[in-house]
This record gives sequence, C-alpha cells and structure tokens, in this order.
Amino acid sequence: MELFVSEPNWNDDVEDDSTRLRISLLNQLESLILSTVGRGEARLWLCNTIASLNCVTIMDQRDLFWDLLRTRGANSNFALASQLLHFMFDTTPDKLASVLALRTRVLHNFFDGNPKRILEWFSYSSLEQGKGFRALSQFAFKNRDICWEELEWKGKHGQSPAMVATKPHYFRYLDIQQTVENFIEHVPEFWSSDEFAESVKDGDIFLIDRSFFVRFFINLMYKEDLKHVWDVVNEFLMRQPFSSLCGHLLITLQDQDLSYFLESLCKSLAPRMHIQNFNDASHLFLILLFKCGAYGCIDRLLLLNAVITQGRQLLRLIRDEEAWEPREKINEIVSKISAIPTNANSLTPILKNNCKMRTIQVIKWLGLQSWVLYYRLSQECQTPESWESVFMNNQIGFRNSNKDEDRLLEEDFSGFDCSSSVRVKNKRRKKSRKKRKRTSYDHDEDNDDELLHFDSATQKFISPPDTTSWLLSIDGYSSAWSSADLPEYLHRHCLSKWMIWFFEKLR
Repeated sequence: MELFVSEPNWNDDVEDDSTRLRISLLNQLESLILSTVGRGEARLWLCNTIASLNCVTIMDQRDLFWDLLRTRGANSNFALASQLLHFMFDTTPDKLASVLALRTRVLHNFFDGNPKRILEWFSYSSLEQGKGFRALSQFAFKNRDICWEELEWKGKHGQSPAMVATKPHYFRYLDIQQTVENFIEHVPEFWSSDEFAESVKDGDIFLIDRSFFVRFFINLMYKEDLKHVWDVVNEFLMRQPFSSLCGHLLITLQDQDLSYFLESLCKSLAPRMHIQNFNDASHLFLILLFKCGAYGCIDRLLLLNAVITQGRQLLRLIRDEEAWEPREKINEIVSKISAIPTNANSLTPILKNNCKMRTIQVIKWLGLQSWVLYYRLSQECQTPESWESVFMNNQIGFRNSNKDEDRLLEEDFSGFDCSSSVRVKNKRRKKSRKKRKRTSYDHDEDNDDELLHFDSATQKFISPPDTTSWLLSIDGYSSAWSSADLPEYLHRHCLSKWMIWFFEKLR
C-alpha cells in the first residue's frame, strides 16, 4: 500500500491516464460520501469541528457571535437570538431576570386572562415554594390600605389585617385566581412593586412559558435596542466556553451565515496563524479554511471536514447495515483507485496542479485520497504483520512498544533494504517462540477475564483482540500507536505531507 510519504520527484510531473482516472474516481467518491452522510449530519460534524478549536480568545468569540447577532439579516438574527436566549435561560437565568425585574409591569399582560399561568406562579404550592404567593401576600399586608378589599377569601367571610398579622398562614385561604385577577384590574402598583420584582429576579418565572419570554427579550434587543439586555448578552458571550457557544448556536445558522462566521473567524485568527501542526485535525481544518475560504464553498467544506476530521464517524456510517448499497459502491471505487499503478510520484501531477484547477479543488482531491488510505488501512490491516508490512513498504521506521527487547529500526533509509528488515523480523519471531511472555490485553469494562474465551458454538478458543502498538519514526518515536488509532493518524500524516508540498509549490 503506497502512502506517498516520500517527497516526490518534481521533475516527474506528467499528467497521464492514471492521473485522470484517479481524479475521476475521487469525484465519484465525493458524491457517494455526501449522499451517505446527509447534509444535516455533515453540518453537525462541521459545527463540532469548529467548536473543538482551542485558539479562539475570549474577545474573539464575543466579537464573532456579537457580529452575527447585530449585523446579519433579521430572520437569521431572530433564530440565533432565540437559540441564545434558550441557552441563557438554561445556564444563567438570573442575568436576564435582572432585566425583567426592572420591567415587571409587562407581566400584567402575561397573567391577564390566563388562569393557568396565575396558578402556576401565585399558588402557595406552586413553583419554587410559591415565590409569587409570597410576593402577593407581602405586598398585600404592607399596602393593605389600598388593596385589602381586592383580596378574595375562600369560605363565608374574609380575614381582617389584624387577624392575618397574628396568623399569617391565613393567607393560604385566599382564592388566588380571583385575587390576582382583581389585582390586574384594580392594583397596578403591585406589578411594579419591589416585592413582585424580588419574586422574579432568579429567573424561575421563565419556566412557565419560555416562548413568551423569548419574544419579550427579542423585542427588547431588536425593537427597543435596550442597552441593558445587550450588556447581559455581551457578558454571557465572554463567560461561556467557545465550545459551548458553538455547540448551541452554530447549528441554527443558515449556510450563508455559517460561511460569514467562518470568514470572520479567519480574519480574527489571521495575525496569530502559522502553518504548523498539520497532524492536529482542528489546526489542519483551519489551514484549509485559510487557503480556501468559506464563501461559496460550504459544500466542499462539509466534505473536507467529513473526510479529514470525522474519519471514524464516516466509517461507522458506511459500515451501518442500512448503508449496504452505498458501501458496495464505495468499496468498488476504492478498489479501482487501489488498482491504479502507483509509485512515490503518482500524486505529483495533482500536487503540482498540472490540471490548472482552483486550490480548493486540488485540496478536495488530496483530502479524498487521504480518506481512501484511511478506508483501506481500516479494512486491510487487521494483524501486526500487515501493519509492519505497510511501515516497511513505505520506509517508516518502527518498533513494537510492547516489547522491551525490540530494537529501533534505522531512521536513515538511504539504500533501504527490506530483506534485511524481514530478517530482523524473522529473528524476532524465532526469539519469541523460545521465550513466550504473558501479554496484557485491553478489554471491555464488562469483561475482566484476560484468558482465552471458549465459543461453544464453534468449539474453538477465541483470542482477545491484539493490542500491539508501535512507535514510529515519522513522529520521532514520541507516541505509541495502536492498530485502532493508526488509520486515523496515518491518513492525517499523509495529508499533512501533501498539503505542505502543495502549498510550497503555490508560493
């Protein structure tokens, strides 16, 4: 399996039939992947990738979302603002409630003609131990000279202020619905009182009818342009983690607004951006974004993000039983691509952009080719021997991190001799036969048995999954890579190499 990790001979750049065939097959693969994933899922993956970025400062994140809320079209504003308000109700309701507490008179209309809301907020046994009930009773006793006659009592007669002063629990005998309706009609002072404002300041009242309060705050934001509300929003955008803001808000954006957000993100990060750390998925995505832009390219960004940062999820979708038809087609295309005669220079015509295509088009092909490698590695490399064959065929130094006696293979591959490596490998096998060592296996949480399992149906012992891991020369032998992680790591490593070469040629 050729990984194309050796720098190609730039003089060998003739575009031939095999190059044209590869590009044609990669274009077919693009359509199959997008149809298999679905646009909604691909957008969710893209939003997750953006949320994983850890290079966005607090001021940047505030400015990015503030700009969307303040400057984009009205329909987009309202959808985003609505989602933001729901998020704020869930996390910091008291902040918005501080605005409501200054405008409690509007709640006169909230309760007017709505017995259900009245009982939910003002009953003694209502929400949060009757905060509305406490406000009503405190105001009534304090201002008994102007409102006592509006109190409706259950039973044959009412209660005097003197009696209630000695037995405050008598307030429980109020006919809450009728009393509140009387206050709506005849006691306007209650709706702007300190007692009523105190009852709503923690935001529990939002639980009664979120939709009403979302509309209320959107009106304050966009019709009245109330500074107090925008100050609360500004503080919220600076206090929340960037990942949380993205996770809750980006999914609501239309394509053009998402493109606008990404372009704004590029501008904010540009002064601090350097082309390094290509193996980091989120950083690689940012490089693609910087080089390709977002306007008019959202579909390609969805595809590139899927094949570069969401390889495992994409593979899981393809392996789903219901995806058997696209899986067969993808298998067929991957087989055809794999059958194209290859050498270290097979990608040179694409890397040199002899096809004279736009940068985003070339990057798309490179991303798809890297995912073909990911797919093949996941499907074909099931044993330690198969992995070590890939390493040797691509001149990647390696050692088995699970065995102390494994020797580091030479990093200098000038005059690389695969036969000598095979002899070393065979020598290891003979040594391992003479001295077998106990191996520790990874296992599921529900299975603590390290012994072989017996399958009564097949009458055979089943070995636990292989847990061999390797240290590789391509990252300076700094990390141990298991067979589960190698496809993802290698396909990103290959893509990062190609991208570096391609961008250098663009200079």
